[in-house]
Amino acid sequence: MWNLLRRISLTQWILFSMVIGILIGWLWPEQSQNLRLISTVFLRLIKCIIVPLLVGTLVVGIAGHSDDLKAVGRLALKSIIYFEIVTTLALAVGLMAVNLAKPGIGVSLPTSKKTEAEAGRQAITFSGVVEHAVPKSFFEAAANNDVLQVVIFAILFAVAATQAPPKARATMLAFCEALSEVMFKFTNLVMKFAPFGIGAAIACTVGHSGLAVLINLGKLVLTLYLALLAFAVVVLWPVALLAKVPVRAFLRAVKEPALIAFSTTSSDAAMPQAIQRMVELGVPRRIVSFVLPTGYSFNLDGTTLYLALTSVFVAQAAGVHLTLGQQLVLMLTLMLTSKGVAGVPRASMVVLSGTLATFGLPLEGVALVMGVDELMDMARSTVNLVGNCLASAVMGRWEGAFACDQKNPPSGVQPEGGIKSENLSLD
Repeated sequence: MWNLLRRISLTQWILFSMVIGILIGWLWPEQSQNLRLISTVFLRLIKCIIVPLLVGTLVVGIAGHSDDLKAVGRLALKSIIYFEIVTTLALAVGLMAVNLAKPGIGVSLPTSKKTEAEAGRQAITFSGVVEHAVPKSFFEAAANNDVLQVVIFAILFAVAATQAPPKARATMLAFCEALSEVMFKFTNLVMKFAPFGIGAAIACTVGHSGLAVLINLGKLVLTLYLALLAFAVVVLWPVALLAKVPVRAFLRAVKEPALIAFSTTSSDAAMPQAIQRMVELGVPRRIVSFVLPTGYSFNLDGTTLYLALTSVFVAQAAGVHLTLGQQLVLMLTLMLTSKGVAGVPRASMVVLSGTLATFGLPLEGVALVMGVDELMDMARSTVNLVGNCLASAVMGRWEGAFACDQKNPPSGVQPEGGIKSENLSLD
C-alpha cells in the first residue's frame, strides 16, 4: 500500500485534494472555514521562500554568465532588447485579456481594509514608481516581501559581483549557487504540503462563495488559452514574418519539442531536442546555444502573460480595483520578477506570490489558482518553448547567419553545427 501511495504524483494528490476540498466546502460550508488555518500555514511557507530564492537565482543568473555575455557581446545586446520587447507585449496581451474577460468577478476571496489600503497606495506617477523601486534597506524590503525592491537590489548586487576581484566574485557566486540549491529543496519540501494547503483553501473558498467559483476557474483557464493563442497570432507570427523566418518550416521544426513541453509541462525537458531542430532549420549552433538557455531566463512569454493574467484575476476576486496606472506598475514589477527563476520548481507560483504580496493582494488567490495550474502550465510551457525557438531564428537572421528559406531548406549541418555554405541564404 505504501509503495502504491508513493507512486501517486504530486499533481494527482493536488487534484484529489481539490475534489475533497470541493465536497467539504459544498456539504459543510460553515465547518469548512475552520480549515483556513491549514491554508494559512501553507501560504506563509510559500511567502518565506520568495526573497532568498529570487536573490540566489538572479545573482547567479547575471553574475554567473557575465563571461558569456562579454564573449558574445553584440548578440547578447540584441537578444536582451528582443526579449524585453516581446515579453512586454506578452504582459500587455495578458492584461488586456483579463480586463476584457474579467474571470475573477464573482469570486469572493477574503480581504481586509489593510489589504485594500496596501493595494491602493501604489504610486501612479513615474517618480513614485522609481522611488518605490529603490530599496533603502534590503532587510526591510525582504521583511515586507517587497519583491520589486529585492529584485533591484539583487540586480545591482550581481553587477557589482561581476566587477569584484575573481576570488571575491567566486565566493559570492558559490554562496548564491548553494543558496539557490538549498531553496530548491526547501520549495520541494513546501510543495509536499501543497495538497493539504490547496484542499483546505478550495474548501474555504467553495464554502464561502459556493460552487460558482469553479465556473470562474474554468473561465480563467479558457482566458489564458485564448490569450496565448492571440499572442501567438498577433505577436509571434508578425515577428516571424518581419524577420523572414519561413513559418511552415519553423512550425515543422518545433512541432515535436512543443509536444514534449505541452505533455511534460516543462520547456526544459524539450530544450535538447529544440536546440537540435533549430540547428537543422538553419540557425548556427553558437547562436542557438546562447539564445535558448538565455531566453529561459529572460524570454518566458507564456509565463509572463500568465502572471499578468492571474495577478489581476486575484485582484478581481478580492474585489480590489486596480487602475490603469497601478496595472502599469504591476507590469513593471512582473517584467523584473519573472527573470532568473526559470527551472525553479513552481517558479511562476513563487513570482505570483511575491507580486501579490507587493501589491497587498490576498495570497489565498495563489492556492486557488494552483488548483488549475497544471492545465495552464501545459499551455504556457509550450509558448515559452516556441517563443525561444523563434528568438533563436530571429537572432540568426539578425546576425546574417540564418541559412534557411522556403524554397531551399538546409540539406545538412556540419559536425560542429555550422550550415553548409551552399545552403546559405540571406534574403
